[in-house]
Amino acid sequence: MDKQLAVVTGASSGFGLLISLEFAKKGFYVIATMRDIKKRFMLIEEAERYGIRDDIEVFPLDVTSKDSIDQWKDFINSKGRIDVLLNNAGFAGAGFAEEVSLEEYRQQFETNFFGVIGVTQAILPMMRKQGRGKIINMSSISGRVGFPGLSPYVSSKYALEGWSESLRLELKPFGIDVVLIEPGSYQTSIWTSGKQITDKSLHKDSPYYKVMTKLEQYIEKGSASFGNPSDVSRFVASIAVKEGTSLRYPIGKGVKSSILLKTILPWSWLEKFILKKLMK
Repeated sequence: MDKQLAVVTGASSGFGLLISLEFAKKGFYVIATMRDIKKRFMLIEEAERYGIRDDIEVFPLDVTSKDSIDQWKDFINSKGRIDVLLNNAGFAGAGFAEEVSLEEYRQQFETNFFGVIGVTQAILPMMRKQGRGKIINMSSISGRVGFPGLSPYVSSKYALEGWSESLRLELKPFGIDVVLIEPGSYQTSIWTSGKQITDKSLHKDSPYYKVMTKLEQYIEKGSASFGNPSDVSRFVASIAVKEGTSLRYPIGKGVKSSILLKTILPWSWLEKFILKKLMK
Protein backbone atom coordinates (compact mmCIF):
# COMPACT_ATOMS: atom_id res chain seq x y z
CA MET A 1 0.00 0.00 0.00
CA ASP A 2 1.42 3.36 -1.06
CA LYS A 3 -0.72 5.48 1.23
CA GLN A 4 -0.23 5.73 4.96
CA LEU A 5 -2.87 3.79 6.87
CA ALA A 6 -4.94 5.20 9.72
CA VAL A 7 -7.36 3.29 11.95
CA VAL A 8 -10.24 5.00 13.73
CA THR A 9 -12.39 3.31 16.38
CA GLY A 10 -15.94 4.44 17.03
CA ALA A 11 -16.29 5.86 13.52
CA SER A 12 -20.06 5.60 13.10
CA SER A 13 -20.77 9.09 14.44
CA GLY A 14 -19.39 12.16 16.18
CA PHE A 15 -15.66 12.75 16.32
CA GLY A 16 -14.88 9.31 14.91
CA LEU A 17 -16.89 9.88 11.74
CA LEU A 18 -15.58 13.39 11.17
CA ILE A 19 -11.96 12.48 11.87
CA SER A 20 -12.16 9.51 9.48
CA LEU A 21 -13.17 11.93 6.74
CA GLU A 22 -10.41 14.40 7.63
CA PHE A 23 -7.78 11.65 7.65
CA ALA A 24 -8.86 10.60 4.15
CA LYS A 25 -8.70 14.22 3.00
CA LYS A 26 -5.13 14.36 4.35
CA GLY A 27 -4.18 11.45 2.11
CA PHE A 28 -4.53 8.50 4.51
CA TYR A 29 -6.19 5.22 3.66
CA VAL A 30 -8.63 4.92 6.55
CA ILE A 31 -9.92 1.80 8.28
CA ALA A 32 -13.05 3.15 9.96
CA THR A 33 -14.18 0.70 12.61
CA MET A 34 -17.47 0.51 14.47
CA ARG A 35 -19.26 -2.05 16.60
CA ASP A 36 -22.35 -2.06 14.40
CA ILE A 37 -21.51 -1.67 10.71
CA LYS A 38 -25.20 -1.10 9.98
CA LYS A 39 -24.43 2.44 11.14
CA ARG A 40 -21.85 2.97 8.38
CA PHE A 41 -24.13 4.70 5.88
CA MET A 42 -23.68 8.27 7.12
CA LEU A 43 -19.91 7.90 6.90
CA ILE A 44 -20.10 6.40 3.40
CA GLU A 45 -22.51 9.09 2.24
CA GLU A 46 -20.21 11.85 3.48
CA ALA A 47 -17.16 10.16 1.96
CA GLU A 48 -18.89 10.01 -1.41
CA ARG A 49 -19.83 13.67 -1.12
CA TYR A 50 -16.17 14.61 -0.63
CA GLY A 51 -14.92 12.22 -3.32
CA ILE A 52 -12.91 10.10 -0.88
CA ARG A 53 -15.03 6.94 -0.76
CA ASP A 54 -12.20 4.79 -2.17
CA ASP A 55 -9.95 5.87 0.69
CA ILE A 56 -12.23 4.65 3.49
CA GLU A 57 -12.86 1.02 4.37
CA VAL A 58 -15.32 0.02 7.10
CA PHE A 59 -14.54 -2.89 9.40
CA PRO A 60 -16.53 -4.22 12.39
CA LEU A 61 -14.78 -3.86 15.74
CA ASP A 62 -16.15 -4.17 19.24
CA VAL A 63 -13.35 -2.86 21.45
CA THR A 64 -14.76 -4.75 24.45
CA SER A 65 -14.49 -8.15 22.72
CA LYS A 66 -11.20 -10.06 22.54
CA ASP A 67 -12.46 -12.13 19.61
CA SER A 68 -13.42 -8.99 17.71
CA ILE A 69 -10.04 -7.39 18.40
CA ASP A 70 -8.24 -10.56 17.27
CA GLN A 71 -10.15 -10.61 13.97
CA TRP A 72 -9.40 -6.95 13.43
CA LYS A 73 -5.72 -7.53 14.26
CA ASP A 74 -5.47 -10.24 11.59
CA PHE A 75 -7.10 -7.87 9.12
CA ILE A 76 -4.66 -5.05 9.91
CA ASN A 77 -1.68 -7.41 9.70
CA SER A 78 -2.83 -8.36 6.21
CA LYS A 79 -2.53 -4.69 5.24
CA GLY A 80 1.15 -4.76 6.13
CA ARG A 81 1.32 -1.42 7.93
CA ILE A 82 -0.37 0.95 10.36
CA ASP A 83 0.74 4.54 10.71
CA VAL A 84 -1.89 6.15 12.92
CA LEU A 85 -4.31 4.69 15.47
CA LEU A 86 -7.08 6.92 16.79
CA ASN A 87 -8.69 5.43 19.90
CA ASN A 88 -12.03 7.20 19.87
CA ALA A 89 -14.68 4.59 20.79
CA GLY A 90 -16.41 5.48 24.03
CA PHE A 91 -19.50 6.68 25.82
CA ALA A 92 -20.30 9.00 28.74
CA GLY A 93 -21.56 7.23 31.83
CA ALA A 94 -23.27 9.41 34.42
CA GLY A 95 -24.81 9.05 37.86
CA PHE A 96 -23.86 9.60 41.47
CA ALA A 97 -21.25 7.25 42.91
CA GLU A 98 -23.54 5.85 45.62
CA GLU A 99 -26.07 4.80 43.00
CA VAL A 100 -23.85 3.63 40.15
CA SER A 101 -23.36 -0.12 40.34
CA LEU A 102 -19.96 -1.74 40.07
CA GLU A 103 -21.19 -3.38 36.87
CA GLU A 104 -21.98 0.03 35.37
CA TYR A 105 -18.50 1.26 36.30
CA ARG A 106 -17.00 -1.85 34.73
CA GLN A 107 -18.96 -1.32 31.51
CA GLN A 108 -17.67 2.25 31.35
CA PHE A 109 -14.07 1.13 31.82
CA GLU A 110 -14.42 -1.81 29.42
CA THR A 111 -15.07 0.60 26.55
CA ASN A 112 -13.29 3.83 27.50
CA PHE A 113 -10.17 2.32 29.05
CA PHE A 114 -9.65 -1.42 28.64
CA GLY A 115 -10.91 -1.21 25.05
CA VAL A 116 -8.16 1.31 24.30
CA ILE A 117 -5.55 -0.95 25.86
CA GLY A 118 -6.72 -4.01 23.94
CA VAL A 119 -6.75 -2.29 20.56
CA THR A 120 -3.41 -0.58 21.18
CA GLN A 121 -1.68 -3.77 22.30
CA ALA A 122 -2.87 -5.47 19.12
CA ILE A 123 -1.02 -3.06 16.83
CA LEU A 124 2.10 -2.29 18.86
CA PRO A 125 4.25 -5.17 17.50
CA MET A 126 3.74 -3.91 13.94
CA MET A 127 4.45 -0.28 14.89
CA ARG A 128 7.61 -1.27 16.74
CA LYS A 129 8.91 -3.22 13.75
CA GLN A 130 8.16 -0.23 11.52
CA GLY A 131 10.08 2.03 13.89
CA ARG A 132 7.38 4.67 13.59
CA GLY A 133 3.73 5.35 14.32
CA LYS A 134 1.33 7.56 16.17
CA ILE A 135 -1.33 6.62 18.73
CA ILE A 136 -3.91 9.33 19.36
CA ASN A 137 -6.18 8.79 22.35
CA MET A 138 -9.39 10.80 22.60
CA SER A 139 -9.57 11.92 26.20
CA SER A 140 -11.59 14.87 27.53
CA ILE A 141 -11.47 17.86 29.83
CA SER A 142 -13.10 15.30 32.15
CA GLY A 143 -9.74 13.55 32.25
CA ARG A 144 -8.24 16.64 33.91
CA VAL A 145 -11.10 18.16 35.90
CA GLY A 146 -13.68 16.15 37.86
CA PHE A 147 -17.38 16.93 37.88
CA PRO A 148 -20.24 15.69 40.12
CA GLY A 149 -22.64 13.21 38.59
CA LEU A 150 -20.16 12.08 35.95
CA SER A 151 -17.79 9.93 38.00
CA PRO A 152 -17.94 6.86 35.69
CA TYR A 153 -16.89 8.91 32.67
CA VAL A 154 -14.45 11.11 34.58
CA SER A 155 -12.66 8.19 36.23
CA SER A 156 -12.32 6.31 32.93
CA LYS A 157 -10.73 9.37 31.31
CA TYR A 158 -8.40 9.97 34.27
CA ALA A 159 -7.24 6.37 33.89
CA LEU A 160 -6.69 6.91 30.17
CA GLU A 161 -4.58 10.00 30.89
CA GLY A 162 -2.27 8.20 33.30
CA TRP A 163 -1.91 5.16 31.07
CA SER A 164 -1.11 7.35 28.07
CA GLU A 165 1.62 9.17 30.01
CA SER A 166 3.34 5.87 30.79
CA LEU A 167 2.78 4.55 27.27
CA ARG A 168 4.35 7.61 25.65
CA LEU A 169 7.50 7.18 27.75
CA GLU A 170 7.67 3.48 26.90
CA LEU A 171 7.20 3.90 23.15
CA LYS A 172 9.19 7.06 22.44
CA PRO A 173 12.47 5.09 22.06
CA PHE A 174 10.79 3.03 19.29
CA GLY A 175 9.79 6.08 17.26
CA ILE A 176 6.13 5.89 18.30
CA ASP A 177 4.30 8.99 19.57
CA VAL A 178 1.39 8.85 21.99
CA VAL A 179 -0.93 11.86 22.05
CA LEU A 180 -3.93 12.84 24.17
CA ILE A 181 -6.67 15.04 22.73
CA GLU A 182 -8.68 16.76 25.49
CA PRO A 183 -11.85 18.33 24.07
CA GLY A 184 -14.33 20.34 26.07
CA SER A 185 -18.05 20.27 25.24
CA TYR A 186 -18.87 19.77 21.56
CA GLN A 187 -22.05 19.01 19.68
CA THR A 188 -21.62 15.27 19.30
CA SER A 189 -23.84 12.30 20.11
CA ILE A 190 -21.98 11.58 23.35
CA TRP A 191 -24.40 14.02 25.01
CA THR A 192 -27.45 12.47 23.39
CA SER A 193 -27.42 8.83 22.29
CA GLY A 194 -23.93 8.28 23.70
CA LYS A 195 -24.79 9.34 27.22
CA GLN A 196 -25.89 6.67 29.68
CA ILE A 197 -27.37 7.73 33.00
CA THR A 198 -28.19 5.33 35.79
CA ASP A 199 -31.96 5.19 36.37
CA LYS A 200 -31.65 5.54 40.13
CA SER A 201 -30.58 9.20 40.08
CA LEU A 202 -33.63 10.04 37.96
CA HIS A 203 -36.14 8.63 40.47
CA LYS A 204 -37.82 11.26 42.60
CA ASP A 205 -37.09 9.29 45.78
CA SER A 206 -33.34 9.44 45.11
CA PRO A 207 -31.41 11.79 47.43
CA TYR A 208 -29.59 12.99 44.31
CA TYR A 209 -32.67 13.60 42.17
CA LYS A 210 -32.68 17.40 42.49
CA VAL A 211 -28.99 17.71 41.78
CA MET A 212 -29.15 15.33 38.83
CA THR A 213 -32.06 17.30 37.42
CA LYS A 214 -30.03 20.51 37.74
CA LEU A 215 -27.08 18.83 36.05
CA GLU A 216 -29.30 17.80 33.16
CA GLN A 217 -30.64 21.33 32.90
CA TYR A 218 -27.12 22.76 33.09
CA ILE A 219 -25.93 20.56 30.22
CA GLU A 220 -29.06 21.22 28.18
CA LYS A 221 -28.84 24.98 28.73
CA GLY A 222 -25.21 25.08 27.72
CA SER A 223 -25.59 22.79 24.71
CA ALA A 224 -26.29 25.72 22.38
CA SER A 225 -22.80 27.04 23.05
CA PHE A 226 -21.07 23.69 22.55
CA GLY A 227 -18.33 23.86 19.93
CA ASN A 228 -18.39 22.65 16.35
CA PRO A 229 -16.93 19.11 16.30
CA SER A 230 -15.44 19.78 12.87
CA ASP A 231 -12.91 22.03 14.59
CA VAL A 232 -11.68 19.04 16.60
CA SER A 233 -11.61 16.73 13.58
CA ARG A 234 -9.46 19.13 11.58
CA PHE A 235 -7.16 19.63 14.56
CA VAL A 236 -6.71 15.88 15.12
CA ALA A 237 -5.94 15.40 11.41
CA SER A 238 -3.23 18.06 11.67
CA ILE A 239 -1.73 16.24 14.68
CA ALA A 240 -1.70 13.00 12.69
CA VAL A 241 0.74 14.49 10.17
CA LYS A 242 2.64 16.69 12.62
CA GLU A 243 6.27 16.02 13.46
CA GLY A 244 7.34 16.46 17.06
CA THR A 245 4.08 16.19 18.98
CA SER A 246 3.36 17.00 22.62
CA LEU A 247 1.58 14.62 24.96
CA ARG A 248 -1.53 16.71 25.65
CA TYR A 249 -3.68 18.93 23.44
CA PRO A 250 -6.58 20.59 25.28
CA ILE A 251 -9.10 22.11 22.85
CA GLY A 252 -12.38 23.95 23.22
CA LYS A 253 -13.99 26.91 24.93
CA GLY A 254 -12.77 27.34 28.51
CA VAL A 255 -10.74 24.13 28.54
CA LYS A 256 -7.27 25.61 28.98
CA SER A 257 -8.48 28.14 31.55
CA SER A 258 -10.23 25.38 33.55
CA ILE A 259 -7.04 23.32 33.66
CA LEU A 260 -5.00 26.39 34.62
CA LEU A 261 -7.42 27.38 37.39
CA LYS A 262 -7.32 23.87 38.83
CA THR A 263 -3.53 24.06 38.84
CA ILE A 264 -3.16 27.44 40.57
CA LEU A 265 -6.25 27.82 42.79
CA PRO A 266 -6.80 26.11 46.15
CA TRP A 267 -9.18 23.17 45.87
CA SER A 268 -11.52 24.75 48.44
CA TRP A 269 -12.12 27.71 46.09
CA LEU A 270 -12.89 25.47 43.12
CA GLU A 271 -15.16 23.31 45.24
CA LYS A 272 -17.25 26.28 46.38
CA PHE A 273 -17.49 27.65 42.86
CA ILE A 274 -18.63 24.36 41.29
CA LEU A 275 -21.13 23.50 44.01
CA LYS A 276 -22.57 27.02 44.07
CA LYS A 277 -23.06 26.92 40.32
CA LEU A 278 -24.85 23.59 40.42
CA MET A 279 -26.78 23.88 43.65
CA LYS A 280 -28.18 27.40 43.27
